[in-house]
Amino acid sequence: MKYLEKYAITNELAKKMINAAEQKAKELGIAVNITVVDDGGNVVSFSRMDHAPLLSVGISQNKAYTAIAFGKPTSEWYPMIKDEPALLNGIVHTPKLVIFGGGFPIKVDGKIIGGIGVSGGSAEQDELCCEAALKRIE
Repeated sequence: MKYLEKYAITNELAKKMINAAEQKAKELGIAVNITVVDDGGNVVSFSRMDHAPLLSVGISQNKAYTAIAFGKPTSEWYPMIKDEPALLNGIVHTPKLVIFGGGFPIKVDGKIIGGIGVSGGSAEQDELCCEAALKRIE
């Protein structure tokens, strides 16, 4: 019998990533919500900075989920569907799907171990916070 071996994101790594994202948010002068999930979409760690928008809590979680569910940054969705009216108008009603920037898969050796979602700034600012967090992967 063969067993599947896989990497898993640890709580310790998730917290380091959140700290890096928070630092970037402070540099940008914004307050954000940051969610790190495992490869099954389960929350590993979450942080809501002081004064971060309340509605962005769920958006950050959904960005992280979308990133692991499809293995691509959330910013890649809109360009893929913008010229497909049926898809554009239909898929946006899919629960937890986010089609704008701020969610990235977390990969090690090409394998998805989790996802990160940031929400509270512009899509570009949220992505900058994610990118700062992803630099913590060793």
